[in-house]
Amino acid sequence: MSNILVTGSHGQLGSELRFLIETQGLSGENENFFFTDKKTLNIVEHQAVEQFIKDNDIDIIVNCAAYTAVDNAEENLIMADAINREAVKSLAEFSKKYNIKLIHISTDYLFDGNNYKPYTEDIQSNPQGVYSKTKLAGEQEIKQVKPANAIIIRTSWIYSSYGHNFVKTMLRLGKEKESLDIVYDQVGTPTYARDLARAILEIIHQSHNSSEEKDVEIYHYSNEGVCSWYDFAKAIFELSDIECKVNPIETHQYPTPAKRPHYSILNKAKIKNTFNIEIPYWRDSLLSCLKSTKIESIVPDEGLNC
Repeated sequence: MSNILVTGSHGQLGSELRFLIETQGLSGENENFFFTDKKTLNIVEHQAVEQFIKDNDIDIIVNCAAYTAVDNAEENLIMADAINREAVKSLAEFSKKYNIKLIHISTDYLFDGNNYKPYTEDIQSNPQGVYSKTKLAGEQEIKQVKPANAIIIRTSWIYSSYGHNFVKTMLRLGKEKESLDIVYDQVGTPTYARDLARAILEIIHQSHNSSEEKDVEIYHYSNEGVCSWYDFAKAIFELSDIECKVNPIETHQYPTPAKRPHYSILNKAKIKNTFNIEIPYWRDSLLSCLKSTKIESIVPDEGLNC
């Protein structure tokens, strides 16, 4: 029996993992999942985390917890660092100490956006804000600790049926407003959290059949294809039959405290080849999400999913 700890399980990715396990039956026969959030197991409380690991004989940790409020992080360095770096370091140390496989989720924001072709895992990162710098620092802590068989998965533009995200915000605003101004000069790929959750479960399943000990590996995962935030918004309204005009604007017309990369397309060849994973096209996944998304009032996201 493999005991699997999922941190940040009330966030978008953690919620989708829980959905797939509890309603779709995608767990393996010998897999037992523990879904925790900041109320039941706050990852910044290191002693509590270690005790939980020992008490439940954890074999695998999927760390979905993070400080994700990109703009708020500019004024909350201490908290962002505590969650995105210090807590990750502890998880890596516990993973090494207790021979646990660690799967850690990271971000495309590690790159400065000055590239001209999709980013591979070996391209030098150059984070531009507090959020991205603390996420990179978390990756570096894992690589320095070197827990056996640890995996870092960088992803981009996450959305889901759960929580606060661009898709649900557009669905709400599209019904409230006649037109919206959306930036068109930031290009990347939306990622349906449920698709990433499926990929993570496949990686977990395959890890049971491997006895080979490897160093820390980094993989990129997003849906296939490319779009701007403007294109993304247009697709959301089109597929939802919402009549709301979308006006393309440049980034400088919508200033934010944190700088976003203008180009953050990820090369997924490594994860596809290593785990034989088929990745859906972003518009197909968007349609799947819209079919399962219940439009509800949006509560402002604090970006704290630890």
